[in-house]
Amino acid sequence: MTNTSITTATVVAVLLADGWHRIVPGSFQVAPMSFGPGDPGVPGYRFEEADSASPYGPAALAGPLTALLAVRQAATSRSRLSPRWLRPRSGGR
Repeated sequence: MTNTSITTATVVAVLLADGWHRIVPGSFQVAPMSFGPGDPGVPGYRFEEADSASPYGPAALAGPLTALLAVRQAATSRSRLSPRWLRPRSGGR
C-alpha cells in the first residue's frame, strides 16, 4: 500500500457525515483537538467554512480527524494533464 499525502494548503472542501463543506482557502488545519488543560486530546481538524448562504454567518468547524470521510484538493497544473492511457488514439484502432 502506498502513502497518500495530503497538503493541507490545497484542501478546498471536506466531506463530513452531513455532506461536503467548502473551505476558506488556507484555513484547513490538522492538529490535536482538546477541551482545555488536562485533556490529552485526539487527532483533529479545524477549518473556516466558506458558506455565505448560512443563516449563522461565517463559521469555524472543528472535530475529530476520524469524522473526515474525504478531502477535496485543488489540482495542480501537473495533475490536470490526462494520463497517456486516457488520451484518444490516433490511427483508428
